[in-house]
Amino acid sequence: MPTLYTQQSANIRRTWLLFTVFLIVVIGIGWAFSRIYANPSLLYFAVIFSVLMNVIAYWYSDKIVLKMARAVPIEHNSAPELYHIVENLCITAGLPIPKIYLIREKQPNAFATGRDPKHAVVAVTEGLLEKLDRSELEGVLAHELSHVGNRDMLLSTVVVVLVGFISIVSDMFLRMTFWGGIGRRDNRGGGQAGAIMMVAGIVLSILAPLAAVLIQLAISRKREFLADASGALLTRYPEGLASALQKISSDTTPMRVANNTTAHLWLDDPFKGQKKVSWLRKLFMTHPPIEERIKLLRGMSK
Repeated sequence: MPTLYTQQSANIRRTWLLFTVFLIVVIGIGWAFSRIYANPSLLYFAVIFSVLMNVIAYWYSDKIVLKMARAVPIEHNSAPELYHIVENLCITAGLPIPKIYLIREKQPNAFATGRDPKHAVVAVTEGLLEKLDRSELEGVLAHELSHVGNRDMLLSTVVVVLVGFISIVSDMFLRMTFWGGIGRRDNRGGGQAGAIMMVAGIVLSILAPLAAVLIQLAISRKREFLADASGALLTRYPEGLASALQKISSDTTPMRVANNTTAHLWLDDPFKGQKKVSWLRKLFMTHPPIEERIKLLRGMSK
């Protein structure tokens, strides 16, 4: 099993790799469409856009996520038990005490965000506070603080911004292809070459968001297992988190702020309770099976 230092270093490398991949993908889309439309300014736009989005993702991704979740800061007097649990766990783990936010949703769920432990945020829903007992709440918060300690928050939060903007850029270029002047290209390079470039550009625009989602999935599933194990070790009571996961997974209350971009951040899949879940949605689930997570946690107690 990897040490905490090894995991932290791996997550830092993954974050910078993600930034690099994002730059390459967006610049690649820009290059393809600059050739299709014989317009070099599209490539310049792609370069500037990708650099700007990387800066925004690093410095402001946590604020964007909190805004998307409609999270609000919660005061100590409003939830003293919550604050005491977080403070005690942070002292045990040797972490700075994060800011705590409340999401006014009845589905029990939670997530952590922030670019590093000094700028960490833990967000919980009203449903989590209402439906879990103290040991279960402690297990969930230990799980989220483990994301802070393992330094995988930045990686996961940055994915939200980068995946979203890759989708926007791809959609924008697709619209340009279909509505922006397919017949206006300079045909000096030959009709066949132009057709090939056009097809390549469309394929790239379709595959770019798919590749971004696959990155999102690969990051999400591994980090949940690691945070479960780290959280259980932090509380020394794996059953608390196991019981919380069982209770949370069986709750079918829908979440109004659930969306595909931020789904991987939550403790459990926020799309529970929806009347219909498409086969495509099931294929790209961001969380490992809850039964497997509970089984591994209860195995730690033996």
